[in-house]
Amino acid sequence: MCAIGWGFDAQVNGAMIGVPSFRRDFGYIFHGESVLPADWQSAFNIISSVGQFIGGFLCSWAADKAGRKPSLAIGIVLCTGAIIGQIVTTSRAGFLVSKLILGLGLGFYLTLGPLMCSEITPVVLRGISTAGVNLGIALGQLISNSVIKGFGERTDRWAYRGPFAIQLFFAAFLAAGLAFAPESPWYLVRVGKIEKARKSLQRLYGNATDISPKLADIETTVHEESLQKNPSFLDCFRGTDLLRTGISTGVFACQHFVGIIFVLGYSTYFFQLAGLDTAHSFDLGVGVTACGVLGNFCSWFVVNSYGRRRIFIYGMLALTALLFLIGIMDVIPSAAAKWVQASATVIYAFVYFLTIGAMAFVILGETSSAQLRARTTALATATQALFGIAMNFAIPYMVNPDEANLKGKVGFVFGGLAAVASVGAFFYIPELKGRTFGEIDTMFSNRVPPRKMGSYQIEEL
Repeated sequence: MCAIGWGFDAQVNGAMIGVPSFRRDFGYIFHGESVLPADWQSAFNIISSVGQFIGGFLCSWAADKAGRKPSLAIGIVLCTGAIIGQIVTTSRAGFLVSKLILGLGLGFYLTLGPLMCSEITPVVLRGISTAGVNLGIALGQLISNSVIKGFGERTDRWAYRGPFAIQLFFAAFLAAGLAFAPESPWYLVRVGKIEKARKSLQRLYGNATDISPKLADIETTVHEESLQKNPSFLDCFRGTDLLRTGISTGVFACQHFVGIIFVLGYSTYFFQLAGLDTAHSFDLGVGVTACGVLGNFCSWFVVNSYGRRRIFIYGMLALTALLFLIGIMDVIPSAAAKWVQASATVIYAFVYFLTIGAMAFVILGETSSAQLRARTTALATATQALFGIAMNFAIPYMVNPDEANLKGKVGFVFGGLAAVASVGAFFYIPELKGRTFGEIDTMFSNRVPPRKMGSYQIEEL
């Protein structure tokens, strides 16, 4: 549900600029059309990422000090207050302040979702569970586009207030279920609450399961951690943890290099700029995110069969080709080319969520060390935020009619970035399917090249 709330907000920003009444109330007339000022539009999109950058680090500290559940409670309070602010404000400044506070709360959401998934799931389900975080994001984006389609053709302020108000549901759902959620056994063992950790594991695995071996494994790992000094963010950049941090954050950088914000976040507006009418643009926007959900469902059936590395690299190559196709179609002046562009965007969504969208969270959960997992996840959230800031600042200037007006030619820009990122992925994406955290630690300690980890044999003692 954290991921759904994050995905809804990520999509609503870009899709909101496709709502005519939103552009009318906050924009100006340019050649007879309502256009949002690019500088304010960039600020509107960026401010949430700024909040997420800060929120991720705050969540990491709170999650290690107070626990995962209290941290989620903080995130819920922040999001609830900010959403109410979005609904009642009538000024641009009020929107920006609300979006900043909402970003803080979403930073907690995006850090805690994958963190808890990687800590509470057994090895055999770890890939499916962590890939499920991205399913949540895809569902959030689908719900967002569906809500915007339902409200978007209204002519009053509820055309855009309505979608903001829907976000209260996710916060209410999380608040209602928080009391019933188990705390992370890893956190409980780390703070010396062994019996509570035992009860948490028993709730997670059921009364018929002997959880003593699982608890013993956690205690052993935590004891080995305690022999080292208290970890800090600087430790994420020392020794072999530097490589682990680079991989964990690099997979999210790849998502932005393939233009995820441009293709998905601005899909509805992009369709309108391509010449499609408003109704068809909203329909295609929903179709794009629906294909994303389908792609993520399909990822569950391939993640354990084909592994993380192969899916990620093939996904990068396919997305690179689709981006260049979008760019090429933009220089062909025909109605058919516009529909090819639209079709490529829909296929892009399916491929993205099937491959790198899902695998990034799997790789993050497996690559980060147990000792630094909360901090590494916070750095991944910060990476998302920083690239979100950069892309949300640049894209309006690239696509807006009163600026560069590149339209689909932006596909060439992101196609080139994706091609470079694909080369890096070949060398640095590891295959960790079926490996325990102990085995993963051993391979990184032995400095096994990431691209060779899938076939590496660990000697039995």
